[in-house]
Amino acid sequence: MVTILWHLVLKVKSSDTIQSLTVAQQVFADEINGIEQVAKALDHNFLESVAALFKCMGKVVVLGIGKSGHVGRKIAATLASTGTPAFFVHPAEALHGDLGMIQDTDIVIAISYSGEADELMPILPALKRKQISIIAITGNLESTLAKAADNVLNIKVDKEACPLNLAPTTSTTVSLVMGDALAISLLTLRGFKKEDFALSHPGGTLGRRLLTTVRDLMHTGDRLPVVQIDMSIKDVVVEISQKGLGFTGVLNNSRKLVGVITDGDLRRVLDHNVNITQIKAAEVMNKSPKTVNVDSLAVCALELMDQYKITGCLVVDDANNLVGAFNLHDLFKAKLI
Repeated sequence: MVTILWHLVLKVKSSDTIQSLTVAQQVFADEINGIEQVAKALDHNFLESVAALFKCMGKVVVLGIGKSGHVGRKIAATLASTGTPAFFVHPAEALHGDLGMIQDTDIVIAISYSGEADELMPILPALKRKQISIIAITGNLESTLAKAADNVLNIKVDKEACPLNLAPTTSTTVSLVMGDALAISLLTLRGFKKEDFALSHPGGTLGRRLLTTVRDLMHTGDRLPVVQIDMSIKDVVVEISQKGLGFTGVLNNSRKLVGVITDGDLRRVLDHNVNITQIKAAEVMNKSPKTVNVDSLAVCALELMDQYKITGCLVVDDANNLVGAFNLHDLFKAKLI
């Protein structure tokens, strides 16, 4: 099969390949021109739409059918993830009960390039009866949708990128960009931060990096490797082996952290052929252990570990008491690296 496909590829004339590139470049040019055209036409309607959405006490409900519906779903998702509660309602479902999902505190964004989509038209009177504000995204300012709307966002373009000027291409692109412009304007007004974005994306990489603290992944209690300063190296070996982190914290008689002993420290001691029952933890430990605060972000701890080329870290509270420990494996499990 691969051989057959390869022969088909070889049969494609170089002129056909060049033509495809030319067509693709023209699509980009047409859609860029469309975006620039709509951007220049932005006026008070956009500002009033943003103000209305910002003041909305309910949710933003996005309506659209066909390609406008696909764009509407994305606009609703972008609004929701950037601090503006929003959801998409399919117009056909709205006509058969889902209209009850829309409350008088909500605002509707209705998308239709022609402004005459059959599935949208019966919904408009119902929205008006419920005194629900409508923002129209349309390319026809004389349409039924535009006349029913409180604000109209004009997305009229000279032509579609489709050479037949039929398939929704440039018009759907500018609709999408208009939705992004609304969402980002609202994000800016709300003072939306990376931390806020993370709260809406706890399962994503950004969410994990901005939300996961050292407290969330550290070993505590019986799982915390710790020895007293006067314990023998034999006891240290047992503790490190049992806890499995590759190191242990060392406490003084007042239970304060005074050092750390790693697998590497133990190997260096054993290289000198010492009696492990006699040498004490105090003679082997590193007296300047690297620690992180229990409430630090795990990614900050990772940066510390990378800076000092260490594979594990001790965790302390605000009083510098040892409360936990973790290593690179824990960061891997948390999908932070």
